[in-house]
Parts: sequence; C-alpha cells; structure tokens
Amino acid sequence: MSTRRDNADGPEDIDAAFAEIIADLERDENFARWPEDREPAGEDERPDTATEPKPVEPTSIEPADSGPRDWTPTTAEEDEHYVPPEPPPLPTPRVTTLAGIAVIVVGVLFALVPGLAGLSGTVTLPLGLVLISGGIGWLLLRLRQPPRSSDDDGAQV
Repeated sequence: MSTRRDNADGPEDIDAAFAEIIADLERDENFARWPEDREPAGEDERPDTATEPKPVEPTSIEPADSGPRDWTPTTAEEDEHYVPPEPPPLPTPRVTTLAGIAVIVVGVLFALVPGLAGLSGTVTLPLGLVLISGGIGWLLLRLRQPPRSSDDDGAQV
C-alpha cells in the first residue's frame, strides 16, 4: 500500500500509527487480556479466590486430534427419532365426484382419439375440450366448503 505525502486522511506511516494504537490499548486497565498473557501475581498481590471463577472441567476428555467425523452418537441419541403418526384414511369418493372424473376422462379420449366416437376431428376436438372443462368445473364446484363461523370477521384462507 502506498501512502501519499501531505495526506490529510491520516499519517504517513501506518505501521507506526497501528503500533501506537495497540500500545494505548495495552496500557488500558480495562483492556481484556488472555489468561496466558497475564502476569503472575506477586506475593503481595494475591488474587481473591472467592471472586475469581474456577475453571470448568470438561465432563468427558476427548483426544486433541479428534474432529467432527470422529463423533459417534450415544445409544440414547440413536433411539430418539421422530415417528410420524398414521395418516387418516382417504375418504370414499361420492358418486358426483366419480361422475366428474368420468367426464374428464371421456373428454381426454375425444380430444386424443377423434375417430373413437365416429365423428370427424373438427367436432370431437372441441367437444373433448368442452367435456374436460366441464368436468374440471364440476369438480371445483363440488369442493367441500368449511362452515363459516359467525363470530369471526377475519380473512379466510
């Protein structure tokens, strides 16, 4: 990184400025230090053992070279897995539902195989499309609507 002379943005020597900032932080008593960086307490400066936290010992000692792939689950963790409940049985379709599906199937057959009805293709293709549309419309109109509660004025999804 090159610095410009007579720069109004900052000092010319960035390393010296950084060292000055670090020196100021190290002189600060509130600056957090690593436990290894602390100077040992002298004979007249004994820390109060009641106020200092005691180191927490790990419950299980693992070798230093272990990694995430070396982990094996305990038996309790292996046994605990989610088992979904049994789904409810499908309702039996009503006769009107079966009639709507049959109309759609006949419409698809008329559209794909025009000679099936013995009519020309110019008649069976529009007839098939009308039957498919009518069957889908019939099924949509026959959908069950949940009863509306009279005490709720909110949006219905």
